[in-house]
Amino acid sequence: MLEQVASIKDGVAAAAPNAPTRLQLIKEDWACVATRDPAARGRLETLLTYPGLHAVIWHRIANWLWATQHRFGARLLSWFARFLTNVDIHPGATIGRRFFIDHGAGVVIGETAVVGDDVTLYHGVTLGGVSWSPGKRHPTLEDGVVVGAGAKILGPIVIGRNARVGANSVVIESVTHDATVVGIPAKIVHRDIGRCTFDGRINLNHHLMPDPVGEAFSVLLDRVEFLETRVSHLQRRLRARESTAKTSTAKTRDGAAPNAQPAEIL
Repeated sequence: MLEQVASIKDGVAAAAPNAPTRLQLIKEDWACVATRDPAARGRLETLLTYPGLHAVIWHRIANWLWATQHRFGARLLSWFARFLTNVDIHPGATIGRRFFIDHGAGVVIGETAVVGDDVTLYHGVTLGGVSWSPGKRHPTLEDGVVVGAGAKILGPIVIGRNARVGANSVVIESVTHDATVVGIPAKIVHRDIGRCTFDGRINLNHHLMPDPVGEAFSVLLDRVEFLETRVSHLQRRLRARESTAKTSTAKTRDGAAPNAQPAEIL
């Protein structure tokens, strides 16, 4: 896991000379809203009314202050952004390109969190730590990850590229790429290759997420139906053999020899 995080950081460092400017990042964050939220009706409306976008813009500036060692100013700006948007992003968090927070309420992203490109978070998501020790304490989300509302991703784990985290799940272990995880603690319930639709947009069909509990009940119901059918069949055979035995006993009492010994019932 630590090797994966190190490789991601090395990749970011290698791309640093060609990295986009803060203004370019903000423009990409602004533009990506239209591809991930069908309610977005125009760029001006998006810029003025989307708190998730506001939080990301403030973070881009606060992160620049943090990187240039203006730590107090970065924390103060981060607090101000939280006051306005109800989204708490530590200025030290590493956020990739085209990052989108839908609805933008109650999201918390810790200091050592690393978020890749084209990541989407819904409201109530927490990228938190589980240790007081310094160093890497928060999750790493690779490119294309989608995290459902209310999900908690805790500790220095890695969520693989294009993975999905179901709403209200609690993730405490690393997740492989292209996987869907749900539950408390979260478990892999589905793997899907290719998250984009025909027009290149990210697939946001959360209602198609599998239901492991429902699938388990379906299997149990099928098994119960099979066992009921089997019991009914055995009862018919038992009644038929009992009827044959009674007929043979009646003939013996009347003086007639039985045709055969009654077979064992079961």
